[in-house]
Amino acid sequence: MPSFPTRRSGLQQEVVNFYRECFRAARVKPAQNRPHFYSFIRSQFREHDLKKHDFATIEYLLRRGKRQLETYRERSIDDIHM
Repeated sequence: MPSFPTRRSGLQQEVVNFYRECFRAARVKPAQNRPHFYSFIRSQFREHDLKKHDFATIEYLLRRGKRQLETYRERSIDDIHM
């Protein structure tokens, strides 16, 4: 039986794109510190047990996450600790 790709809503796709963007941003950090960023990203996405129809919360967390990402993209930030 062929496997068809799952169709995502616009908001679901936005979350997936943001997740990827976070990992791309972490790739420009020093190599020895990247695992810290990767762990932090994963923990932040797993921290919330959301239903896919909880649009208001998802949109709020996306806005908050994007502001946080801009902070972590600063050249002066080269490591992160949880």
